[in-house]
Amino acid sequence: MSIVGVDVGGTFTDIFILDEATGKASVAKVPTTRPDQSGGFLAGIKSAGDDLSAMRTVVHGTTAGTNALLERKGAKIGLITTQGFRDTLEMRRRDRRATWGLRGDFDPVVPRDRRLQVPERTLADGTIETPIDLAAVEAAAHDLLAMGCEAVALVFINAYANPANEQAAAQALRALWPNPHVSVSSEILPEIREFERTSTTALNAYLQPEVAGYLTRLEAGLRDGGFGGEFLLVQSNGGVMAVDTACRLPVRTALSGPAAGVIAAAYIATSASYADIITGDVGGTSFDVSLIADGQSALAPQTSIDFGMVVRTPMIEITTIGAGGGSIAWVDKGGLLNIGPESAGSDPGPVAYGRGNDRPTVTDANIVLGRIDADKPIGGGLETLDVDAAKRAIDTHVGTPLGLVTEDAAEAILKVANARMAGAIRLVSIERGHDPQRFSFMPFGGGGALHACALVDECELARALVPRFPGVTSALGCVIADMRQDFVQTINTSLNALDEDELGAMIQQHADEGMRLLDASGVRFGGRDVQIELDMAYAGQTHTVAVPIPLQMNDGHVTPPDRNAIANAFEEAYRAAFSRLLDGGVQRVLNLRTSTIGRRPKFDLSTLAPGQDKADAEPYGSRPVRIAGAWHDTALYDRLTLPVGTIVDGPAILAQPDTTILVEPGFRASVDTYGNLIIERQAAS
Repeated sequence: MSIVGVDVGGTFTDIFILDEATGKASVAKVPTTRPDQSGGFLAGIKSAGDDLSAMRTVVHGTTAGTNALLERKGAKIGLITTQGFRDTLEMRRRDRRATWGLRGDFDPVVPRDRRLQVPERTLADGTIETPIDLAAVEAAAHDLLAMGCEAVALVFINAYANPANEQAAAQALRALWPNPHVSVSSEILPEIREFERTSTTALNAYLQPEVAGYLTRLEAGLRDGGFGGEFLLVQSNGGVMAVDTACRLPVRTALSGPAAGVIAAAYIATSASYADIITGDVGGTSFDVSLIADGQSALAPQTSIDFGMVVRTPMIEITTIGAGGGSIAWVDKGGLLNIGPESAGSDPGPVAYGRGNDRPTVTDANIVLGRIDADKPIGGGLETLDVDAAKRAIDTHVGTPLGLVTEDAAEAILKVANARMAGAIRLVSIERGHDPQRFSFMPFGGGGALHACALVDECELARALVPRFPGVTSALGCVIADMRQDFVQTINTSLNALDEDELGAMIQQHADEGMRLLDASGVRFGGRDVQIELDMAYAGQTHTVAVPIPLQMNDGHVTPPDRNAIANAFEEAYRAAFSRLLDGGVQRVLNLRTSTIGRRPKFDLSTLAPGQDKADAEPYGSRPVRIAGAWHDTALYDRLTLPVGTIVDGPAILAQPDTTILVEPGFRASVDTYGNLIIERQAAS
């Protein structure tokens, strides 16, 4: 039996298949199909030569939800809310797309005519001042259906404090709504802050028909092909969930694929004894960066997918910029060279693909400079790349406007791309108080390893650690990700007034529901954990700090946390964040967050490593590659045949089916016991 990870990106669909009996892994990379990504998903598995009936588990990292949000291609939806609060979604936090100027533009996913109001009112302390008018709810639902709405969001003011009105309305709404696409704020985010709760619930409704339809088609395709095992989805928090949960809470799939990559990076780096890593995922459309400190990736409580599109659900902190292999290079009216954010994606793709694009991309620049083998393109679907077409495009759109010859223009494209990538690395490191010199850089994605040495130099990182299969790292992350269920409940009280028994009861309720969902998934686990943290601040502060609290459980029963232990944990977390405490300040507990985690069995990465026979460590040839303004006769290696202990001095290119690795002059690469490639600066002689 095998476990399969599938990561669908904007350009390629990546497959990682692990045979549980032998520990043997196989990988595949195929073009992503649009508009229905399920075609590329199924084609990728078939191209890897695996029998669907022999698969025990398929785990999927998807960009279907993220793309629907970014491209505004979600469902036509409506919103039912409390009288007087229909414009919360549009008012946001009174932020602006552009800092300066008196004008701005923002179109919420629910236009005003489809944001309907009903009489009801719950006060902030949970008191119901006005009971819900169910007849008004039913009338609003009929009006939305008449407008052609496919899904509906239900958000009442202060429903986090007492959901009674909202739950009664939800019951009435579901009785007449013709499909399951009803999103209720007290079920999705029972947390204080009206805009964030409204936005998250509305975006969940916006995604439900799209994501549920995609997953239903995908699951049907798998079953028709003979698959009878577990089908799981990666969440943005790095855990996995069952398909029915993903259909109910599709907003949790935003940034699903990049999150899987970070999970894999943390596991690979920790196994190789590198606890501090900055990841760099270079795909066809974007460059995704995340920081892992002491072996732990950071979780953010919310993110903005685009301006005004806020999702408040735990997500691995990932910074994304438009600087992928397919990002288009262009010269603006001021004569400045820019990279992205527009991308050629998988269709039509870079100019060298010969599919109709005539504007140069980062990949075209790498091809022209000899860094990518034009006769062995990765990803399948092409036998060769058109180098001359790439040169003409670079000349026309970059070289001529800037007065540069072809090769200099191509290098300029890479310099700008590297500068943008370096800026993203500094954003997650230096600007957050981390010294980049103690971090290793882990490049992955189809293009990451081409830029590794340049970014190590530019950002003064310690080294680069290239995984065994960098082009399918996110797919590998799908294979090892644990199942995770997250819960939140607003408490909003001072620590002195906190009822410890009531807090324990909340944790118990979350833990019981999490365990029930783990049981319902049918997945086998190697162990289970419950983790809690509190959002806390001093009285009068708007922003909170996350405070992890040790949890004691005995046979599934929770021992309530001690108030003094909470105070000590808050002071430790606050001092770590701000370097000082506010003596005499009143400590407040805003939210309880509970995570129930089912630990899925991991596999030994050393099974992916090659042997230690150095007889195969010779290059199979050479070709000229332009680096730093000069052409170098560069040795070519088949990376996957390099034995453990192999040392390769730059300049060198190490090719494999899922990526190309460039070792620049002045760097040395070595193969470790897990098959990773460790690239470090050569010591000065």
